[in-house]
Formats: sequence, structure tokens, C-alpha cells
Amino acid sequence: MPLALIDRDRSGLQVMALNAAAENNGLRIGMTLADASALLPELKVAEADPAADSRLLLAVAGACESVSPLVALDGAHGVLVDITGCAHLFGGEEGLRVQLSRRLKATGVKQRSAIAGTPDAAHAAVRFGRHAIVPTGREAQVARSLPVAALEQPPEVTTALIRAGLKTLGDLADRPAHMLAARFGAGLVTRLRRITGQEDTRLTPLRPLPECQVTKVFPEPMLEMPAIEGVLADLAQDICRMLAERGQGGRCFEAGFFRSDGAVRRIAVETAVACRNVPTILRLMRLKLETLADPLDPGFGFDAFRLGVQRVEPLTEHQVALDGRVDREADVNALIDRLVVRFGRGNVQRFVARDSHDPRMSAARVPATSNASSAPWPEPEPGAPPSRPLTVFIPPQHIEALAEVPDGPPLRFRWRRVLHTVARAEGPERIAPEWWLDGKAATTRDYYRVEDTLGHRFWIFREGLFEETDARPRWFLHGLFA
Repeated sequence: MPLALIDRDRSGLQVMALNAAAENNGLRIGMTLADASALLPELKVAEADPAADSRLLLAVAGACESVSPLVALDGAHGVLVDITGCAHLFGGEEGLRVQLSRRLKATGVKQRSAIAGTPDAAHAAVRFGRHAIVPTGREAQVARSLPVAALEQPPEVTTALIRAGLKTLGDLADRPAHMLAARFGAGLVTRLRRITGQEDTRLTPLRPLPECQVTKVFPEPMLEMPAIEGVLADLAQDICRMLAERGQGGRCFEAGFFRSDGAVRRIAVETAVACRNVPTILRLMRLKLETLADPLDPGFGFDAFRLGVQRVEPLTEHQVALDGRVDREADVNALIDRLVVRFGRGNVQRFVARDSHDPRMSAARVPATSNASSAPWPEPEPGAPPSRPLTVFIPPQHIEALAEVPDGPPLRFRWRRVLHTVARAEGPERIAPEWWLDGKAATTRDYYRVEDTLGHRFWIFREGLFEETDARPRWFLHGLFA
């Protein structure tokens, strides 16, 4: 059945994609829907979904990571994989290409693949050539037979080249580069050099590369969880050995499970401190697997496994204490790791100090496993009362206050319908706003530490100064002292 996918542009509904039956009836991509329907009345039409296409392409790219972590998108319909140093793990380049094609075929995607020395040479070979594998150093020779359409230049440039008698890349390669650049632009010459292997480009992978990783590929898929956990234990042993040789420990470990039908599952665990202890890593991985909302489904079986370390830190061996304990904080760190795995990274937090004079900005909460640095915590003077309360209201609570003089401390204030008479007051501590963060509308605050006749101590402030505004400054209760 002839089928076309359509999308709306400025000129109306336009054909974006066609199946083979529609192409064989003379339809072409870019036609308007009215012209296509006039040529082929029995044409079936469906609406294009670019977002779904992008998701499918990302899924295909994830399946390609089973052979190499260096995977990038190649336009809207292709994937580039850097297999440098990986081919021998699959029996050579042909074995790698066949295995990857088999994996993608299991996903239901119709695809072609080619291997060449540069990304542009591989792109041209798979779309316009007949060589599945371009031998190393022969990119220029193979490219000579490719049509000039392989340069993928604007239609008017391609038409001008053909009318000039330059129908293949070999015809262009025989012409001086400066003449081609002067006539058709430097971009054409650069593209020609890259396809012929004279110039290379770097890939920007979709996912950040791990600091180190290990991979195991099996000829037969695994279905049983005990066998899968055994493979994970072997990978953990290998990765910890690599970390020990480098004098490092991991803070974030990610395991990848590649199903034979192309589906990919990844789980990641973080640790509170640098770690290269195999039982600890496996315990966190098992706990993560148990708490997954979408359980790990082997489906047709996993035939490739990968364990990588996304973040590392220096780690040296600790001296064992006389009581046999290595680190008294290890139990706390282990508890943090379990809580993070069970409740999520953002739900287990710790406090860090910020270098700010503003009490609202002097502390912050960050994930417990984050490597965010902390400024030094202020040391109180011996015997001095605390300058900041333990209980702070966010946001500060509005109060009604009466002061003897406009810029003086309050004599009494009402909070939550209770009237408090001030017996002692200390201040003010004037804090100017951080205008570069709060904006020009932020106001100055005068803080007071006050104690009422019942012995309750409060931290209150007056927002704004009388000389800064025509309105009457307002009073707020910011915290309670213990």
C-alpha cells in the first residue's frame, strides 16, 4: 500500500517521507499533498512525528553503545560510532559490523552500515557507495566513484557541478582545490577532503565518556538474574582493580545491560566517598535493582554488559586502627549510600557553607553524594551567645512591632496574636542586600536579637530604612534562639 508521511510548512501540507510502493509510483519527497494525491489517488497518508523519530534514533544510538561508548548522531537519520580499538573484540571489523547490524535488525529498524577511516568517509560510503568496509588508506580511491551528490551540497551547487561535467568525486579531485573553492565555496573543498580521508573530524558523543569502564560480550543471551549478577560481580572486580592501579576511587558507578533485541537499560549508584570496594558496589547495585519502579526485564536475554565509573577521586589506603576499625565514618557513609539508592539522590541532602555575609545565603543544601565544596563554617567565640538561631523561618514571618525611636529596637511586638514585651535587645546588625543576585529592588535589613519578659529569645529584623522609602518599614521574625 503506498504510504506518505506529511507535515505542514509555509506552503501547506508537504510530503516528508515515502515508502517504496509510493516511490515506485512516481512520488517524491517535497511534493505537496495535493500533487501527490492527484498523481496517486489511492495514496494513504499519515502525519509525521519528528519527536518520535528522534526518540527512535536515540534508542538506536543506545543500542550501538554495545560496541563502543563513542556514539554520536549523524543528522536526523544516522548514527556514527567510533570503533577505534574495538574491532578485535568482535572478530574484526566485519564481525563487528555483522553483530551490530543483527542487533539493530532485532529492533525492527531497516539499516545499512559501512566502516571507513573518517566519519565523513563512512557517511558517504553508507549512503552513496557500495563498499561495506573501506580499507584503511584507500578512502580517496573508493571515493572517486561516488557521485557529487555525496558532498550533500545545496541543490543549485550539485546541479552546477553536473552541468560542468563534474559528475563524480574523482572528477573534482582532479581539479585544483583553489579553483573549486573560488567557484563553489570553501565548504565544498573541506567536505571533499574529509570524504577522501585527507582530513579528519572528532565526534562529540551523546553521553559523557566514563573515566574508566569494562565490557563483557557473550555469544548467548543470559536470562537468569543469578548469572547476570555474577557477570556484574566480575565487572566490579575488574573496575576496582583498574581504580586501584590508578590510586583512585569511584563516586558514581553506572551499569549498562544490552538486550539482544536492541533495548538498553542503565542503572547508576553514587557513593558518599570515593570507593573501590567490590562488596559495597554490588550491595548498592542489588538495592538499586530491587527499588526500580520499572524492574529489569531480561526479555530475550542480555548479551552485553558494561560497568563504567563516571566520577573518580583520589583514594589512598587507610591505616587500620588498633580496634580493627578502618574508618569510624564508614558506617555513616554506608548508610548515606543506601538511603540515596532507596530514596533518590535529591531526597538525601547535606548542608554546605557559602561565603556570604547575608544569613539567607550563608548555607545551602546539596545532595549528600554531591562533590560540592563547602566554605569554612564560622567558629563562635568561646562563651559568646550564638549570633544566629537554630530555628529559621523561610520565609520570615511578618510581625507588628512598636519602637521607641524610628531606627531603634522594638519595645514590643505581636506574633501569632501574642503580644511580647521586649526586656533586652542587642543590635542592630545592618545587612545590605547582594544586589548583584537579588536585584536593585532588594532592601537593607537591620537585625536585632531580643529577649522578652518571659525569657524567650527572638531574631527579628526591620526591612528598609526610613530615609530610603516613603512607606513605613516592616518588621519580620526570622528565627528563634534555643
